[in-house]
Amino acid sequence: MARLKMKSIRELNAQDLKEKLAQSRVELSKIRTEAAKGTLRKESGKIRAYRKEIARMLTKINEAKTQ
Repeated sequence: MARLKMKSIRELNAQDLKEKLAQSRVELSKIRTEAAKGTLRKESGKIRAYRKEIARMLTKINEAKTQ
């Protein structure tokens, strides 16, 4: 997972942003499932990173709605 910074998120169009958001949500759910099973080891820090990435994307979407 390459961490998306807000600058690169702002450059995406709405369709690409929604696709990335969906992908990130799927990955987060996979990692959470592994964590619940107890099979998650080195990737435990990715949960927080995915949550923040999703929040950044949602922030961009909400900013676009208000403008």
